[in-house]
Amino acid sequence: MTGEFRTLFDGHTLAGWRAIPRVYGSWNPGGPAVTDLMAQYGVETPADPEAHPATWEVEDGAIVGRQAKTGYGGYLLSEKTFGDFELALEMRPDWPADTGVMVRRRRDSWEGFQILVDHRPSGGIGGFYGNGLAGFSAVPFAIDAVPDSEGRPMGLRADDPASSAEPVTPDKIARLSYAAKVEDFLGVWRWGDWNALRIRCVGGALPVITTWVNELRIAEVDTAALQSPGYDPAAVAALLGERGHIAFEVHDHDSHFGEARWGSGAACRWRNIRIREV
Repeated sequence: MTGEFRTLFDGHTLAGWRAIPRVYGSWNPGGPAVTDLMAQYGVETPADPEAHPATWEVEDGAIVGRQAKTGYGGYLLSEKTFGDFELALEMRPDWPADTGVMVRRRRDSWEGFQILVDHRPSGGIGGFYGNGLAGFSAVPFAIDAVPDSEGRPMGLRADDPASSAEPVTPDKIARLSYAAKVEDFLGVWRWGDWNALRIRCVGGALPVITTWVNELRIAEVDTAALQSPGYDPAAVAALLGERGHIAFEVHDHDSHFGEARWGSGAACRWRNIRIREV
């Protein structure tokens, strides 16, 4: 039975939430550590990320996340866990800001399903990524900014695959059971304003996750049927179980995107956060 929506954020304090640093665990259940893989491929890893977690504050009735030190990210994690649910909220990320909402997130390690709010060059909004779940990417499209005459961002457009830093390939789209067209998304997105995000996560340890932006259905993934290199549904189910935390993300920098992933002084903002268990 579907219950009534109830608030997860009182609009004034971070009661019910706790800030944690962005630290990595295994690449996939039982697999190698992400930091070991970074070292193997010559990618610089953050030094002492626990000492530089993102900052989370309440400003004008919204949760606001920023990098506390340039290059270091973090998460804001719900104290409670949830099973099957619908989550509704409003979001307002700066450009560029690589953020997102995690569901079925573990408490003390980074594994979980992420709904992407990658409001940055070659970013995806409303698609999915598997944190610690073999890094699967299941996205319907990618976006970029429209520059004004002085090169300042003034809106969104479709990402150009020919020049994309992270192109959407056919296999990323094929992992979805539903994928919106980028033109439809651009028609509902409100640049520089609040946008509604709704997430439905149902089906126990291997849920079907569906997203809507401003009530336009964006994407759906069946995590029991998903096929991606290294992704093992049985191992994922055993690791995550049927309940998990919700988390908001401030991404760190990396050698691939640098400040194109998170601009200097950028913030992500979240308000009117409500949930109903189903």
